[in-house]
Amino acid sequence: MPEIRVKRVYDPVEEGDGVRILVDRTWPRGLSKEKARIDLWLRELAPSPDLCRWYGHVPERWPEFLARYHAELAQKSAALAKLRELGRQGPITLLFASAERERNNALALKLFLEKEGR
Repeated sequence: MPEIRVKRVYDPVEEGDGVRILVDRTWPRGLSKEKARIDLWLRELAPSPDLCRWYGHVPERWPEFLARYHAELAQKSAALAKLRELGRQGPITLLFASAERERNNALALKLFLEKEGR
């Protein structure tokens, strides 16, 4: 299977990024479409607003956030199928806007895909 990368949308575009997919519900602040170079915006794969509010980037809530978000993702078969198809064609990069690099929805989505065998 091709590689799945996770990057902050504000980071420079790199040759090996492959298909760049934004997985946030809202467009990143202060970033033009030209500079972002996003190939696809799958906002339906973002965590629900209620889950985001509950999590609030509190590190101690990360394990529970993963469990709840993965349960939400399990209900999004059409969007996941699209993502898996792109992954079969080559590398993909899941993009997020959060300043939190260690615990974010794009990383949680990657973990879900790896757990499910893509």
